[in-house]
Amino acid sequence: MLSFWEKDEFLNYDHIIVGAGIVGLSTAISIKENYPKARVLVLERGTFPTGASTKNAGFACFGSLTEILSDLKLMPEQEVFDLVKLRWEGLQLLRERVGDEALDYHNLGGYELMRSADMPALEEMNRVNALLMPLFGQRVYQDRSEEIEKLGFDASVIEGLVYNPFEAQLHSGKMMKALSRLASSQGIEVFTGTTVTEFQEKEGRIEVLTAEGICFRAKKLAICTNAFSKSLLPKLNLAPGRGVVLITKPIAGLKFKGTFHYDEGYYYFRNYQDRILFGGGRNLDISGEETTDFEVRDQILDKLTHDLKTLIIPNQDFEIDHVWSGIMAFGPNKQPVLEDYSDNIHVGVRLGGMGVAIGSKMGFELAKRMLQ
Repeated sequence: MLSFWEKDEFLNYDHIIVGAGIVGLSTAISIKENYPKARVLVLERGTFPTGASTKNAGFACFGSLTEILSDLKLMPEQEVFDLVKLRWEGLQLLRERVGDEALDYHNLGGYELMRSADMPALEEMNRVNALLMPLFGQRVYQDRSEEIEKLGFDASVIEGLVYNPFEAQLHSGKMMKALSRLASSQGIEVFTGTTVTEFQEKEGRIEVLTAEGICFRAKKLAICTNAFSKSLLPKLNLAPGRGVVLITKPIAGLKFKGTFHYDEGYYYFRNYQDRILFGGGRNLDISGEETTDFEVRDQILDKLTHDLKTLIIPNQDFEIDHVWSGIMAFGPNKQPVLEDYSDNIHVGVRLGGMGVAIGSKMGFELAKRMLQ
């Protein structure tokens, strides 16, 4: 049973946000930037964000050449441009808010590895560069195929390299801690270990019910639980997508630094200091990886290990230090879901594996809806 003090002080808010990942905290921060006196509560079921915000690979990117060409098959050019713009502006907002040092942010550039089947994409490079020119003011994608052997890749398999000077990397744990510190400094309350089970609108107020038997109340509610949102909103058009990530032990003489992609962004690797951080493989079994289970399947791990041995660092010894998985959310295309469930309930989910890039801007736009 709650005390009088708990009922008086802990249950009533102006805004409640479900999910303390990058979108949830960014939404809360954006609200407080506009209304410093607003009472804002963030509810998180885990000890810390357990979906993708602290489990991603730390890529500050907005799409490789083949990934954007794939998007252009599903969406009009203007929608693809707007999506890249959303990602890019989200990254800049994140950096402005917490600073590059707090993010452990390093702009080392990025590359896409092109195999034989990918080489026709080079013929489309000028088209994509022209599309993105208004946003970046220069060519984004450049042919750097002459660097294949210098970077240590298997030149018998990798036929081309496409360079992107705007890509960077960051430390996802430090990112979320920095956002948490900023939220705390603004007076945002975050309750962890709190599982929201349902919500109800009653007479201009929203009741948010939890598995712990507590009922919070607010004027406005935001759902920011990404792949886990269907437990609250069953009709949402999204499917979870598990991403497996590994990190090696330090590798002496590692030849590359930066971020790297191949196979339309389904595989991605980068250096972390003198280690390799490598993730992907979801496309080996799309339906099998449509899960919110954090298991790591041998099929995926074996593929990542094979590509490390034969493609990325051939003829070089390495040891895998740690393996984990994160849960992303996808739809029929890469467009995120930013919509009104009702006048007082708003949804920001389905980040398409680009949460680091999109999250801050998504939270900014979601806050605008909540403050209308």
